[in-house]
Amino acid sequence: MRRTLEDYRNIVGDDVIYKIYHLSRGLCGKSLVHINSTYYGGGVAEILSALVPLMNDVGLSAGWRILRGTPDFFNITKKFHNALQGDTIHLTKIKKQLYMQANEDFSTYSHIDHDCIIIHDPQPLPLINFYKKRQPWIWRIHIDLSHPDTKLWNYLKKFILKFDVIILSHEDYRRPDIPVEQVIIHPAIDPLSTKNMDVSDKTISKTLKKFDIPTDKPIISQVSRFDKWKDQEGLIEIYHLVRKKIDCRLVLCGSMATDDPESQQYYERIKRKANNLIKSKDIILITSENNILVNALQRRSSVVIQKSLREGFALTVTEALWKSKPVIASDIGGIPLQIKDGENGFLLDPEDYEGFADRILRLLKNPKLAAKLGEAGREVVKKKFLITRLLTDYLNLLQKLLIK
Repeated sequence: MRRTLEDYRNIVGDDVIYKIYHLSRGLCGKSLVHINSTYYGGGVAEILSALVPLMNDVGLSAGWRILRGTPDFFNITKKFHNALQGDTIHLTKIKKQLYMQANEDFSTYSHIDHDCIIIHDPQPLPLINFYKKRQPWIWRIHIDLSHPDTKLWNYLKKFILKFDVIILSHEDYRRPDIPVEQVIIHPAIDPLSTKNMDVSDKTISKTLKKFDIPTDKPIISQVSRFDKWKDQEGLIEIYHLVRKKIDCRLVLCGSMATDDPESQQYYERIKRKANNLIKSKDIILITSENNILVNALQRRSSVVIQKSLREGFALTVTEALWKSKPVIASDIGGIPLQIKDGENGFLLDPEDYEGFADRILRLLKNPKLAAKLGEAGREVVKKKFLITRLLTDYLNLLQKLLIK
């Protein structure tokens, strides 16, 4: 069933709904297209699956296309992704050729004649080279750009300079070395999606049973794709410290995005590290792409963790906060935009294993504190990080670009 803006009225209120209708009035009939590299797995696909229908509902003609690529292409763009977040990269001629070839191939069978083009992340960035640019092009980069690899950044700049606007998730990601206009738009969640909607206790219990997750002791969980930047390895070390004091269970639930070829390799590393604890079901690893499972797991967890080493924004934090769960997370990227330490969760240096363990134990021993932090977290998300806020921000930007 197609979701409409009216469906969100009871959550966000009349003022928000009116503002969106008012902003969209001058954009009626304007066409735009979002282009990214995967239709499931990860926050970008989830955002677009909610945002595009709402754009259409308020009068725009919005589309969503997926860049196709070979395994070699996605291996290269994963290295680009890592390098933009601070890794080094050996930027060879063949890497550049394969990167360009996938984008050129896509351009030969994908006609773009919209009023506005929105490119998401580095994978489809060179597409702008293969079209006659007659309209605004926006580059929406979802990752942390504060310390990109210099050689890669200089290479990508030749594409970026052709864009009209760059959308970033955080003020700290602004690049002073590029003259393209840069605006801040925070990602957001859809409160009515199967991952975030209210579900009954019966559904939660049934779902956890289906995935063989016992509930006989407190659950600590992290929901993240299996990726070195999400540091599930470090979280296992923290879990060892916690279970010395309190018997509990760690559940690591992660997707395997189609544009991330490293996921399986990292998952196998986690399995080896947690070997005996997996056999005893003290640690449970789940790779199923199931939104109801994520919903049920976060709601039944006593504590939700996000121990990332790099983060663009961390929508998994947003999701847990929306469900009134206490979150302990790394003080990096976009996470501090969502959590104020001690007010609606806890923030720590990602290398502070003792600190993570201490906060987990504190929450497991004090359910009243956990509930207080959880309720405060939900209010933050309601005010700032729901899909209606994201839609409003996009409409404001499109007004500036498309209405003369």
